[in-house]
Amino acid sequence: MSKEWENEQQRVEFIQDVIDQKVVQVHENMGGLKGGIIELRKTFWEDVTVNLDEPDDVIETFTSIKQQAELLAERERTHGHSYRLLNQMQRLKDSPFFGRIDFHEDGEKSAESIYIGIASLMDVNDEEFLIYDWRAPISSLYYDYSPGRAVYKTPSGEISGTMELKRQYIIKNGVLKGMFDTGVTIGDSLLQEVLGGNANTQMKSIVATIQREQNHIIRNEKSKILIVQGVAGSGKTSAALQRVAYLLYRYRNTLSSDNIMLFSPNPLFNSYVATVLPELGEENMEQTTYQQYLNTRLGGQFSVDDSFFQMEYTLTAMNEPDYDVKMNAIRYKAGLDFKDQIDRYVEELSNSGLIFKTISFRGGTIVSAQDISKYFYSLDRSISIPNRLKLTSDWLLKEIAKQEKLERTKEWVLNEAELLDKTDYLEAFQHMQKNQDEETFDDADRELQILAKSIVNKHFKRIRNAVKKNKFLNIKALYHKLFTLKEPFDWPDGWEEICEETIKNLNANIMSYEDTTPYLYLQDQLEGRKSNTLIRHLFIDEAQDYSPFQFEFLKQLFPHCKMTILGDVNQAIYAHTMDAPSLLNLEPEGTEKIVLRRSYRSTKQIVDFTKGLITGGEMIEPFNRDGEKPVLIEVDEDGELHGKIEECVHRLKDKGHETIAIICKTMKESQAAYEALKTSLPVRLMDKNANSYEKGIIILPAYLAKGIEFDAVIIYNASNEQYGREYERKLFYTACTRAMHELYLFTKGKRTFFMDQVSEETFKKS
Repeated sequence: MSKEWENEQQRVEFIQDVIDQKVVQVHENMGGLKGGIIELRKTFWEDVTVNLDEPDDVIETFTSIKQQAELLAERERTHGHSYRLLNQMQRLKDSPFFGRIDFHEDGEKSAESIYIGIASLMDVNDEEFLIYDWRAPISSLYYDYSPGRAVYKTPSGEISGTMELKRQYIIKNGVLKGMFDTGVTIGDSLLQEVLGGNANTQMKSIVATIQREQNHIIRNEKSKILIVQGVAGSGKTSAALQRVAYLLYRYRNTLSSDNIMLFSPNPLFNSYVATVLPELGEENMEQTTYQQYLNTRLGGQFSVDDSFFQMEYTLTAMNEPDYDVKMNAIRYKAGLDFKDQIDRYVEELSNSGLIFKTISFRGGTIVSAQDISKYFYSLDRSISIPNRLKLTSDWLLKEIAKQEKLERTKEWVLNEAELLDKTDYLEAFQHMQKNQDEETFDDADRELQILAKSIVNKHFKRIRNAVKKNKFLNIKALYHKLFTLKEPFDWPDGWEEICEETIKNLNANIMSYEDTTPYLYLQDQLEGRKSNTLIRHLFIDEAQDYSPFQFEFLKQLFPHCKMTILGDVNQAIYAHTMDAPSLLNLEPEGTEKIVLRRSYRSTKQIVDFTKGLITGGEMIEPFNRDGEKPVLIEVDEDGELHGKIEECVHRLKDKGHETIAIICKTMKESQAAYEALKTSLPVRLMDKNANSYEKGIIILPAYLAKGIEFDAVIIYNASNEQYGREYERKLFYTACTRAMHELYLFTKGKRTFFMDQVSEETFKKS
C-alpha cells in the first residue's frame, strides 16, 4: 500500500471519529430537547395566563398562548433539524467524501486541500471545514476544471487561483476501495465502477460522477427557461434532480421543497426517482403527472381517456374506419392553431352566446338560465368574462338568499323538523338561549324558526357552493358548441369529421385525451386562470411528449415559474407530437439550451447499435464501457419464440443480472407475452397503474419504460410486422435504449426495417 493511500485511509478514519463525536453530542442535545418538548406539551396550559374578563385581559391571554406555542414550535423544529443531522452523519460515515482538489488561491501562501462529499462537515470545535458540500461554490471547481488555472463564483465575487491536484475516491463502509487522480471530466475509472454495477429499482444520486455539462445544468441560476436536450442515458433526469438539491441549498433561506414541482411521465417514474433527494438530505418536492393534474381538474365529470389509451389506439387501431379522423383530431387539437381558434371563440362569447344552467330547488326554479344570461350581458362589456362571472355570482347568491328565507315557512321544512334527533334540538335550544337577553313566552316558536333556518341552510349550502365555483356556467355545452360552428372560424380540412367524432364522445360523456387540455383551457379563459403562485421552479421531464398547446397551458398555470425542461426529441413517441415542434426546439426569450450528447447508461456496443436506428444518431457519443454486442434472434413461430426467451432469461440470470425487462410494443402484446411466459418464468406484468417495481423479470410496453433502465432488455418481437411504420421508429429506439449491459432482439419473421440502416458490425445474429 502506497504512503498516499495510507494517508487518505487515515483521513477517512479521522473523519469517522469526528462524526462519532458529533453523533454523541447530537444525541445528548436531542435527549434534552425531547424531554423538554414532552414537558412543554404536558404543562402548556399551566404556563399560560387565561383571563377573558376584560378586553385587555383577552389580548394578554392571546399573547401568552402565542408565546408558549412559538416556544414549543421552535423546540420541535430544532429537534427535527437534529434528526436530519443524524441521518446526514450516518450517510457521511459510510462514504465521507468522493473528491478532493488542492487549490492555491491567488495571494495565499500555499494550497488548501478541499475534500468534497454529499454534505458539509466541520471539526469538533466547528472552526474548520473537513468536508465541503458538493453544492458549495468552491466545489464547482471539482466539476468544471482540470489541474491548472481555475476560478469559481461566490456571492461576493469571483475567486481565482491554481488547482494543483484533482482526485476521486471510491469509499464503501468507511474503507478506501479506489483512488484516481484525474482531469476535467470525472475519471473513467470512477464511472466504470459506478456504471458497471446492476440497475437499481430506484434512481441513485450522481453527485460523485457529475460531468461538466451536467454541472452547468445543476448550477444554472439565471435562465427563466432552461431546456435540456439529452440523448438516451445522458443523465439529464439525474442532473435535474441534483439541480433541485442545489437550488434548495443555494436558496435555503427563501426556497423550500414546497416551491418546486416535477411533472413526470408516469407514476412508476415518480417512484423510481423518489429516493434521490432524501439521499442528499433534502425533502422531496411535489411530484405528479400531467394526467393526474388533468384528472384532478376534471373531477369525475367525464370518463377520461389518458395518453396511454391514446398510444394503444395509435399503435393498434390502424384498420378501424375512423382511424384517420382520430389521428387528424389528435394532431390538430395539440397545436397552437386550435388554441388561437379557442381564443377567438372566447372573444365572440364576450358579446353573446354563453350558455348557463338554470338554478333549481325541489323542482322549482330559483333563477332561470335566460335570466342569468340577461343579467350577465347587461354588465359593462369592457369588463372581462371572469370578472363579469364574479359579479353574476354575487347577484345569484343574493337571489338564492331571498329564496332561502321563503322556504323556511314551507310544509316540507316542518315535516323534516319533526324527524330531527335530540342533538339537533339541543343545538337549536342552546343557540336560542345564547341569543336572547331575557325570558320570553314564544320559546317554542323561536326554536322552530331556528330549526327551520338550520334545515334550509343545509339544503341550500350545496347550491351556494356550486354558484361560488361558477357551476351555473355550462362549460361542457360551450365546448360542445365549439364543434357546431362553421363561421367565422378558419377550420382545417376534415373538420366536419373531427366535429362528429368529438360530439359523439361528449354526448357519451367521454373526454378524449386530446380534448382534455383544450377543454380546461377554455374553462380557464372563461372562469379565470387557476394559476399556481406557490410553485417557483417547475421541472418537466420527458418534455418531448408535451404538445405546444399543453406547454402554453402549463405556462399559464405557472406564470411566475422558472422552468427546467428535459427530454429527447428522438423519444417523441406520442401521436400529438409527431408533426408538432418539440418543446426542446423552442427558444423563447430568457431561454438557455444545453445539449447532452454523451450516453452513459448503456455499453459502447449497445449505443453503437441504437444510434444507427435514428436520424442524427451519429452525433451520439458512447461512454467507453465495454460489453456484449446486441443479439438478433430470428424465430418462426410462437412456441420457438417463448422457448428461446426462457433460455435467454436463464442465461442472463446466471450472469448476475437482477433486473430483466421483456419490452413489448403495446399493452395488448405485453398481456399476451405474460400469459405465454408466466407458467415457465417468474414474470410480473406492469401496466399504467404500476407505481413501483422490484428486481426480477418484468414485462411491460415500451411507452411505460421511458426514463427507466434495466440490466438487460429483451425486445419481445422486433419484426417488421410489429414495427413496420415509420412513426414507430422512436418507440423502438426508446425500448432498445433501456438496456444497461445486454440487449436481445427476438423477431418472428423478417426483422424491422429500422435495422436496415444499422451497421451489421454493431450486432450479431444467433
